Amino acid sequence: MATVKSSFEQLRVASFESRRGAEMASLIEKFGGQAFVSPSMREVPLDENRDAIDFANHVITGQIDAVIFMTGVGFQHLMKAVERHVDRQQFLNALSDIPTIVRGPKPLAAMKAEGLTPGIRVPEPNTWRELLQTLDVEFPIANLKIGLQEYGVPNPSLIAGLEARGAEVIQLHVYDWDLPLDTQPLAKNLERIIRGDIDVAMFTSANQLTHLLKLAEQQRRKEELMAALRTVVIASVGPTMSERLRENGLPVDVEPVHPKMGPLVAAAAEKSHDILVRKKQVRAVLSASTPNIDPRTAKWYNSPFMKACRREPTDVTPIWMMRQAGRYMAEYREVRAKTTFLELCKNPQLCSEVMCTAVTKLGVDAAIIFSDLLPILEPMGLDLEYAQGEGPVIHNPVRESADVDRVLELESAESLHYVMETVRQTRADMPEHIPVIGFAGAPFTLASYAIEGGASRTYLHTKTLMYRDPDAWRALMERLVRAITVYLNAQIAAGAQCVQIFDSWAGCLSPADYRRYLLPHMKEIIGGITPGTPIINFATGNPALLPLLAEAGPAVVGVDWRIGLADAWNTIGENFAVQGNLDPVTLLADPIEIRRRAKEVLDQAAGRPGHIFNLGHGILQQTPVDNAIALVDMVHEMSSKK
Repeated sequence: MATVKSSFEQLRVASFESRRGAEMASLIEKFGGQAFVSPSMREVPLDENRDAIDFANHVITGQIDAVIFMTGVGFQHLMKAVERHVDRQQFLNALSDIPTIVRGPKPLAAMKAEGLTPGIRVPEPNTWRELLQTLDVEFPIANLKIGLQEYGVPNPSLIAGLEARGAEVIQLHVYDWDLPLDTQPLAKNLERIIRGDIDVAMFTSANQLTHLLKLAEQQRRKEELMAALRTVVIASVGPTMSERLRENGLPVDVEPVHPKMGPLVAAAAEKSHDILVRKKQVRAVLSASTPNIDPRTAKWYNSPFMKACRREPTDVTPIWMMRQAGRYMAEYREVRAKTTFLELCKNPQLCSEVMCTAVTKLGVDAAIIFSDLLPILEPMGLDLEYAQGEGPVIHNPVRESADVDRVLELESAESLHYVMETVRQTRADMPEHIPVIGFAGAPFTLASYAIEGGASRTYLHTKTLMYRDPDAWRALMERLVRAITVYLNAQIAAGAQCVQIFDSWAGCLSPADYRRYLLPHMKEIIGGITPGTPIINFATGNPALLPLLAEAGPAVVGVDWRIGLADAWNTIGENFAVQGNLDPVTLLADPIEIRRRAKEVLDQAAGRPGHIFNLGHGILQQTPVDNAIALVDMVHEMSSKK
């Protein structure tokens, strides 16, 4: 027998298994946990299921082209529902004559028990997405009648996917779910969670969560339960379960590679202690009341960067650079070689390390946290992956108006606890006089990634949705606005002194479109940020948008390299600080040319209070590190008033 290496170390683990409760309790205890297992559901076969009988007759008479079996218990209930009304063997023979698709091992086992071998088996993690992908490869379903045995509740995403591929879907409902006859064990687990006597809540079926919430509603304790669940480690068996948790506004803290009970318990045992520590730290940061200490006494308050944000005179023009911790640095490449990009973004200690290294090496005047624009989309229901050589990919893009409903509300920042911990860790590790900048993507850029499914040159799908269905666009924007506001304020609470909003793709819009489709939402975000925190509003690609960026109400407007700084500032107005705007490619030139171009930017700023020197976008991967260091030294030297 394999040695159990990971351990809960006596953490209290709640599970909601019904048929396999004893097995789950044994697994939890094997991994060193205290098991609290309470049955949460039972299947209730439908009495005199006329629809199932009609379905069986349609299969026998050749009116169904293929059948998808989602669950083993569903197949068993189907057989029981029809066996008194149709010839059992004739029905089995008819099923063997048409293509049958099983979602996973349980319906496969149920069919084999009846002597049937399904033609197509969906691979792990056995979600509706893998089902559709399998059909695309192995069994085109256009113009076919497809029987779909449901879980007990319909799956709208699967049905829509089948219909989008040209199938006529015949839904087969064979059983319902209900609370167990004895709800006392479930009620005791509910009470334990609310009291704070549970450390880990483990879910293997969406109906377990549904019934736990149903019982809480009956007891008028749903709000208490939801608040308590956000403080524990939530372990999900796989993507389908995770989707249901997120739909209910709950984080997914643990999800195993293989969507099975054993890997779930092992993964939870390995990770739960660290997750609990992080959750407690984040709660402490986010729930802390505003300190009585005057921020003006902090060493960062009168730093050149913060004074420039307030348009106060400085002894030297402050400089920092977008992507100042990146692939152009050998130290970053060494860290990156050991982990994936998304894993790096979720490791606060490494994120702080790479940024502190960059700040120390370059000598810049501010540190932006190391993260990415897109992780915020994960807890909102978007399936994000950083594909090798392709950049970020969204596997379930928002393409149609109805898809907007799949985008979940980000009700709290706890699902992004690793970003808050990155802010806290970076602030703790950084010299006290260096301000820390938090950031988020702007709603247009985040929406574009979500809609296009990745990078785009034409923004075809994004603009089509925006123009075709303004109501759906507005609903998506409002959801993103609320999420971004929560996210940025949480970063400020965790220790950021300033925040920047990146609109990397807004340059594809005309000023008229920006005003109509984006500006109201940008105003709402900026108006909702913690008072007293400077906000940098940055967009690239279209200098004609600069007055609108200012109109949104930030303290600082970021400027790319496509316009002279003097013209940009005159366009924006003297009431705003300005950040920018050296062309990043300049750093590939020789030192003489770098100095000449940096001086041009400084000359255009003309010593006016409120200039933050930066590139017009991020440092390029090919940039020599010595050139970046030289630029910082040049800006400090040429702008020094001492």
